[in-house]
Amino acid sequence: MSYVLTKMTDIIEFNPRESIAKKQLCKKVPMEYLQPFTRQISGFEEAPYAGGTKFRNNDIIMARITPCLENGKTAFVKGFAENEVVFGSTEYIVMRAIPGHSDPTFIYYLATSPSFREVAIKSMVGSSGRQRVQQDVLENLELVLPDYETQVRVGKVLSAFDDKIELNTQINHNLEEQVKAIFKSWFVDFEPFQDGTFVDSELGQIPAGWQVADVYSIASVIYGAPFASKRFSAEKIGRPIVRIRDLATEAPQVYTDEIHPKGYIIKPGDIVVGMDGEFRAYLWGGEEAWLNQRVCVFQPKDNFSSAFVRLSIMPLLAAVEASEVATTVIHLGKNDIDKFKIILPDAETLRKYNAVAVPIYKQIVENKLESRRLAQLRDTLLPKLMSGEIDVSEVEI
Repeated sequence: MSYVLTKMTDIIEFNPRESIAKKQLCKKVPMEYLQPFTRQISGFEEAPYAGGTKFRNNDIIMARITPCLENGKTAFVKGFAENEVVFGSTEYIVMRAIPGHSDPTFIYYLATSPSFREVAIKSMVGSSGRQRVQQDVLENLELVLPDYETQVRVGKVLSAFDDKIELNTQINHNLEEQVKAIFKSWFVDFEPFQDGTFVDSELGQIPAGWQVADVYSIASVIYGAPFASKRFSAEKIGRPIVRIRDLATEAPQVYTDEIHPKGYIIKPGDIVVGMDGEFRAYLWGGEEAWLNQRVCVFQPKDNFSSAFVRLSIMPLLAAVEASEVATTVIHLGKNDIDKFKIILPDAETLRKYNAVAVPIYKQIVENKLESRRLAQLRDTLLPKLMSGEIDVSEVEI
């Protein structure tokens, strides 16, 4: 095992040449399919080729524009057909390992390491909000890196963490689909109750003994406080604070030392909703953090589970979002929430539903918390394995 000072162009081919015919229909990976600090591409679409970066399996694509790079949009390309060339945003830098000199998996983790990312971020130039990485700075960057065989071992160790995180994500997706299917069957299609009596309501026919009520019958709505952005810190000073942009990743990017008298601390399992732009009812699986303004929490009342509350409000939020027009950003306000109407089942039906759904939601949150712990451990090991501070042969997978 040896570590030597290495120039990036000796181990990475930047923006390798590939060919796609103009207007050829092929797979495209837009920027929105790269999730912050996530190895896997979340999806793709098909489109006629009209320009953009080109890549294939085992390449690494990294956002070169602000704020996508700072937010950690870097992915390892896999899952396409062998030798298939796909394309994506012009705002990607494509990196390819050089056979015999570098390992593709290692190159991905190198691209996500602080020593590489910090240089990339500091090299950015351009007008405010549209700054881009200077690729030549990365090409000429020199770092002390391990030999090829050690790179392979380092890549395998770090991949084990992401493999488990991706497995947890898939398990959670399946669990979500299960609990959604049960909710729809019981409280939308009323399938288990078809042999009973139905009565008219303002939301259509519902089983006898059920009722329609406002959302406040099942949940309290807690609104975020207006913390002072001038006190936000990326240096982990104080407690993390959740903004709308942090909901999808469950990873707050800034902290605050402010203690707001009306502040609320989000906890794992809370139902968190952004109030600008896109409205989603996120089941929080991140660390405890302050709730920022324009973000709210739906806190279930006694006898109502997070599963019932969340799935009850999801179509209501989607209806508000669907009212958006091209020139207007829709804001979710208290007046909108005041109009939310919920179908309330009888107590026995609710008890039976909770008996099924609550354990599923607990497992989803536990899987999210485990993935968070794994990501933290991976990120702690990454620079130490890269530099040789920790001998990779001493790390058990």
